[in-house]
Amino acid sequence: MDKALNQLSVPLGQLREEVMSLKSCVSEGIQAIDDRMTKQEDIRRKKMCVLRLIHVIQSVEKIEKILHSQGTKELSSLEGNSSSSPLLTGQVLERIATEFNQLQFHAVQSKGMPLLDKVRPRIAGITAMLQQSLEGLLLEGLQTSNVDIIRHCLRTYATIDKTRDAEALVGQVLVKPYVDEVMVEQYVQSHPNGLQAMYNRLLEFVPHHCRLLREVTGGAISSEKADIVPGYDFLVNSVWPEIVRGLEEKLPSLFNPGNPDVFHEKYTTSMDFVRKFERQCGSQASVKRLRAHPSYHSFNNKWNLPVYFQIRFREIAGALEEALSDTLEEAPGGSSFCLLATHMVWTSLVKCWSDQMFLPLLAHRLWKLSLQILARYSVFISEVSVRPISSENTKESKKPVPVGRKESSLSLNPSEDQGNGSSTESLPLSSISSTQLIYVAADLDKLQDRIPDILDMIKPKLEMIGFKNMSCIAGALEDSKTSLSACVPTLNNRIIQDLSESSFAYLKSALEVPRLYRRTNKEVPTKASPYVDSALKPFHRLQNDYRDALKQPMIHQWLEGALSESTQKYYETVSDVLSSVKKMEESLKRLKQARRTATSNPVGTNGGMSDDNKIRLQLALDVEYFGEQIRKMGLETSSIKSFSALAELVLTAKDQATMEPS
Repeated sequence: MDKALNQLSVPLGQLREEVMSLKSCVSEGIQAIDDRMTKQEDIRRKKMCVLRLIHVIQSVEKIEKILHSQGTKELSSLEGNSSSSPLLTGQVLERIATEFNQLQFHAVQSKGMPLLDKVRPRIAGITAMLQQSLEGLLLEGLQTSNVDIIRHCLRTYATIDKTRDAEALVGQVLVKPYVDEVMVEQYVQSHPNGLQAMYNRLLEFVPHHCRLLREVTGGAISSEKADIVPGYDFLVNSVWPEIVRGLEEKLPSLFNPGNPDVFHEKYTTSMDFVRKFERQCGSQASVKRLRAHPSYHSFNNKWNLPVYFQIRFREIAGALEEALSDTLEEAPGGSSFCLLATHMVWTSLVKCWSDQMFLPLLAHRLWKLSLQILARYSVFISEVSVRPISSENTKESKKPVPVGRKESSLSLNPSEDQGNGSSTESLPLSSISSTQLIYVAADLDKLQDRIPDILDMIKPKLEMIGFKNMSCIAGALEDSKTSLSACVPTLNNRIIQDLSESSFAYLKSALEVPRLYRRTNKEVPTKASPYVDSALKPFHRLQNDYRDALKQPMIHQWLEGALSESTQKYYETVSDVLSSVKKMEESLKRLKQARRTATSNPVGTNGGMSDDNKIRLQLALDVEYFGEQIRKMGLETSSIKSFSALAELVLTAKDQATMEPS
């Protein structure tokens, strides 16, 4: 095995040397080829640079030759008044532009070459001459309304990638003089519809002066696709920037928000002009380009809407806070509300969404203000419902009370700074009359009923700006209504308590009945005491004086509540009187038995019914009359708490008085 291996090692070593030698030869060949290819690439690169420079030189010479020959033709055409000269000039410019485009391409590729720096002045001269020729040709086409010239010229501009220069030229030469002529601040300010008239004249510019440009560039409906020169939008890049420049320079007072009414009118008129101008653009793509244009944003940003809203806010908040003062004045004639405060709340809400104030970009702020107004009124109701009720008449209670208004003020400042309510803690609450309290409850009920009307006011305005989530708006208004409803129970209890106290102030006169009959020899009573009519006056006044301001269910609710409270107290009073009479009667009987004499019998002058029975009979008559009057008011005595017990109490006393012998 070893011998065989030794025999193989020698030829394998020779084979290895041969392979290594072959590898070395191949590597040398590859390196030689790489070096040669590198040289050839370098030569090719230099050749390309030379060719590009040759193309630059050839293009420059060719353009100069065309310009020279064209100059000679123009002289001869001027002498011969040839009518074909403009068209030839346009065609020549297109040839020059095509060659110039190639020249620009090769010049950019040859950047940094010394030879290019020598040729550059000639290129600059060609550029200036081409620009001057194009401008002159375009102006000639516009002045003579020659569509062919305009088409050739615009194609040439597009060929050399100078479309923006053409649009700028149109703006300076065609649009700017017209804008400067139309925009006269003195005319706009001195005429009632001066701004609208100015905008109408600006809108006339496009159909009258841009018709040919729009036909050539495809902006007009009648444009033929085969002859359209694409890449231009003169309305967006020529007309609109000049209009904005003119407005900013010639009418700086247009954007002044100092007078909110005038500002609103100017803004709405201007936005209407913008919408009409957009309709002239001819395509959605053109409108998108217009809205993305820097001058479009500049125009919109000139309108200081936040300042306008601040001024409107102060108007509404100031008038509202003044109305929510302590005086609680009545609403002006013709208002559906009773109090000025509620009238101003509703007026403020209506004003927020009126056409004279509403602006689409301020919809979110106006919505927030509407919720703030409702919240402020809710706080106002809560504060009014805890004020002490005065016994003065309504007119006297309308006099201002020297109490700071901060006590009931909820900050409506947009910055929501509410840190100014701590200095009024020691100030006493001003009083409120019964009439004012009833008016507050009536207005609160009416305002709650009109919450859906607020949604009807808001909905078309929000739909105008594309807002569709009306369930969110309805939910927020429902929350505001719930907040207002939370004030109702307290108000009802205060009114019921006031009515009850006013009534019982007379019903407690039942305590005086014994004094009227004891040892006075008065005749047997046949009718109710006058105090019952007096006690019923507050209820009659509620039914008669406020029937137009209040709903009948609300009146019945208050009557039932107040009558229940006053009847309960009346029952206790009558019960005490009858108990006292019974005790007195028993005491007299014991005295009579002790003396055994007839003189101790306390009877009337006619020797008939005793004084105690007269008292019982009078109380029975009073309660019966009281019940009759309750039924006349449209109420059932069964719904009045304690009345059945009171009626039973006096009925027993009456039976005792009529059955007892004289």
